[in-house]
Formats: sequence, C-alpha cells, structure tokens
Amino acid sequence: MESVTIVLVLLLAVVISGAVSRMVPFTVPAPLVQIALGATIGLAADWRVALDPELFFFLFLPPLLFLDGWRIPKDELLKDLPTVVELALGLVVITVLGMGLFIHWMIPAMPLAVAFALAAVVSPTDPIAVSAIAARVPIPKRMMHILEGESLLNDASGLVCLRFAIAAALTGTFSASGAALNFLWVAFGGLAIGVAVTMAVTWAKYRLSRRFGEEIGSQILVSLLIPFGSYLLAEHFHCSGILAAVAAGVTMSFAEISRQALPATRVRRNSVWDTIQFAANGIIFVLLGEQLPGILHGARETVAQTGHQNVWWLAAYVLAITVGLAALRFAWVWVSLRLTLLRRRRRGDAGQSPEWRLVAAMSFAGVRGAITLAGVLTLPLLAADGTPFPARDLAIFLAAGVIVTSLVVASIGLPLLLRGLKMPADASAQAEEDAARVAAAEAAIREIERVQHDLAAGRNDADMYASAGARIMDLYRERIEARSQEGEAAEAARREYGIERELRLAGLKAERAAIFRSARERRIGSASTSKLVRELDLMEARYRS
Repeated sequence: MESVTIVLVLLLAVVISGAVSRMVPFTVPAPLVQIALGATIGLAADWRVALDPELFFFLFLPPLLFLDGWRIPKDELLKDLPTVVELALGLVVITVLGMGLFIHWMIPAMPLAVAFALAAVVSPTDPIAVSAIAARVPIPKRMMHILEGESLLNDASGLVCLRFAIAAALTGTFSASGAALNFLWVAFGGLAIGVAVTMAVTWAKYRLSRRFGEEIGSQILVSLLIPFGSYLLAEHFHCSGILAAVAAGVTMSFAEISRQALPATRVRRNSVWDTIQFAANGIIFVLLGEQLPGILHGARETVAQTGHQNVWWLAAYVLAITVGLAALRFAWVWVSLRLTLLRRRRRGDAGQSPEWRLVAAMSFAGVRGAITLAGVLTLPLLAADGTPFPARDLAIFLAAGVIVTSLVVASIGLPLLLRGLKMPADASAQAEEDAARVAAAEAAIREIERVQHDLAAGRNDADMYASAGARIMDLYRERIEARSQEGEAAEAARREYGIERELRLAGLKAERAAIFRSARERRIGSASTSKLVRELDLMEARYRS
C-alpha cells in the first residue's frame, strides 16, 4: 500500500508542477518546479523512494526514447543530417573523453571509469526541457528539428558509452579493440532487433485488424508494449536495449504510413502517449528532488576524500563541469556550422556566415534533462566485490547540479537570444505542404463526384445529391485556388485563411458552450453531449494544428 501511495504522491506533484509553472508571471521551466516539489516532499515526508537502478532504467527510458524516435520529423532530420550527426556523435565522443579526463583531474577521488560514466550521462541533451523554457519565445522550427535529431541520437550514443564506462568501473579493465567489436554487436544488434520487432508486430496487427476489425484499446496497448518488448529482447541477446527502443520508434513512424490505423485510434493513442511522456518526465525530476537530501549527504562525504570539507566545493565542481560542457558545445557548434557552409559552397550554394546569436542559442539549448538523470540513477549500488560503487552519490549529485544549472542558465539566456532570431530559410516546406493540400483536395473532388453519381443513379431526387455534392466540392475548389496562388496573392490568401480560422474557432467555442448549457439544463443527455463535444473537439484540433 505504501508503494501505491508514493506513486500517487509523485503523480500529484507532477500535476501541481505543471499548474505552478503556468501560474508564475515569468518563465519557470516545469523541471525546476518539479525538482523543488520533490525536494519539499523529501524533506517533509519520513519516507524515501528506494530506486532499483535496473528497474528505473527499464521503466522510464524505453518508452521515452521510443516516443522520441516515433515523433521526430524524419524529412526535416534528413535535410540537416550531417549537422545532426556532428552534434550527436562527434560532440558526444569529445564530451566523454574530454570531460571525463577533466572531471578525474578535478576530483581525484572519483575513479577515471566513473568520471567517464558521469561525462557520458551529461552528454545527452533534452529538447523537451528546451521547449518548456522557450514556450513564450518560439524556437525557429529548423533549429528545433536539429535539436530533436541531436537529442535522439546522442541519447543512444551517450547511454551506450555509459554502459561501457560502468563495465570498466566494475571489472577494472578496458580493451579498446574488444570494446570496438562489442560496440558493433551492441549497436547493430540493438538496431536490427528494434526494427524487426516493430515490423513483425505492426504486420501481425494489420493482418488481424483487416480480417477481424480494429479494437482501439488493444491497438494502444500494443504500441505501449513495443518499446519494452524491443528492449527486453535486445538485452536478452546482450545488445543495446536503448538503441532497440530508438530503432523501434523510428520504424513505427514508417510502419504507420504503410499500414494505417483508424483515425480514432490515432487520436486516442496520441493522447495516451502525451500523458505518458508528461508523467514520466515529471516523475523523473520529482524523484531527483526527493533524492537530493540523501545524495547531498553522501556527496559531502566523498568530497572530504579530496581534502575539502566546505559544501561550496560541490557548487564549484558543478559550475566547472557546466562551463566545460558549454565551452565544448560552443566550439563544436561553431565548427559544425562552418563545415555545413563549406559543404554548401562546394555544391555552389550561396551561404551566409552564422550569426553569433545562432551559435550562442544552439549552445544554450544544450540543456540536460530527463535522460541524463535517468542514466546517472542507473549507476550500480555495489561494485563487483560487494563494496559500495565508488563515488556514486557524488556522480548523481554532480549530474543533478548540471541539470539544474543548465536549466536556470538557459531559462534566462535562451529567451533573450531567440527573440527575433531567424534560421536560414527553408522555402521548400511551405511549397510541399501547399502541393500536398492541392493534391488531396483534387482527389477528394474526384471521389465526391464518383460517389455522388453512384448514389443518385436511378433516384427521383438526383438534384438533391448534385446540390449537396456541389457545395462540398466548392469548399475543396476554394482550397485549391488559395494554395495555388503565388506572391502577394498567396500572402493575402494565407491572411484570409487565418481570419477564417479565427472565426471558425470562435464559432466552435460558441457551439460547445451552447451544448454544455443545454446539458446543464437537462435538455440533452450525457451521451449526446459527449458525442457532440467530441466532434467539436476534433474539428478544433484540426484548425489549431
């Protein structure tokens, strides 16, 4: 019963943190509020959450990484793939090696393998935390796509590096050649298993649904089980469960295109996954706050081994690591953007030198978040000989300190840097969207004409079908005309569409209020109310997308 109570308290703290972060007049990232609430719970309550590293890793990371891989825009990622790879792989390797050596030099009490493990867990970035910070200052879409792609890949690469560092810390040995061969098996085996599991499950689901019909609840449950199944199967064959979860998510997006689910399934499944993402990320940060008092006590004891007693040395270590990470990221981002411009100029494309604010914004956006925390909390409790894992509490505290510091610095600096910042133009996106809408509208007109003739054949009221079809086809023809224009006419059409959108939203709001008023006055039943409100909600979601 106590475990259930703890889970409910953690979920309540996540809900409260979301409300508090929206209520304050200035931007406070939800993760900071969640850490503060967790610390309050840890100090006020007389219980502590005992975290099993393996269980914690299994419960939180597979679904979060699966969802990242599923939802990341694939085409946008491919457009900037070289930049993403440079940030996600090259920067991770440099961070693990450079910061690992720096941390061990700065804190000799922390073994080199543990220092590399700490550097590995602070290398992944968190775009969700960046989105929360910049909620009131929109991030350029292209920049956000690069950050999402970087996060997806460096989550996997950083956690794979963590795995090797922990193995070295437990065994006391490390072989570069053995690690390279093992890495190939771990990486490619994990990727292959993630792809195979998702393809097999979606194929079986499609065949069953096509023959016996689709049940929404079971479809949603299957999507929840795929990341855990991929992770467990990969770990069974000693491959990377993390890469398997990422690969499963990426494959899921392609499988969805070829084997479509019902619209109702997609709508409800998205809602379920949004809730899981919000709850999982929130619980991780609340747990961090709840663990901080105990972590701080253990870390102070570890720092004493270096000859220091003052607790402010912990703050100095956190600040030094944060500055080191920022300096490495700034230099790497600058070099990466220069290489991107060089590649474009070799292809004959004209390119402008990156604005310093762009480099600074990309550097500030390297916020550490849930993946870093989840990774560091998976450090083993005991070493191979049964003794406590060396400097575990110190590593957890330093990782937590880097998370908090990066959130605070980014919450102050990012809105200032992002205000008025424009990424290099990507004109093809709007043209592609317009072309797709025109093609869809033309297909709809052809189908409506066909169905209209089939329904009206041999009936006395054929004029009624023709009139109804004409009204619907006029809406599609207006869409084609608006999306086919260019220059000032296209801009005017988009402004007119924006005005129409606001008017439609206002009408939907009035409709919903009238329905709720009728329900309160007992003029319609609850079933009719739910049906009508559901229709209005779907229409509003369409116009707000």
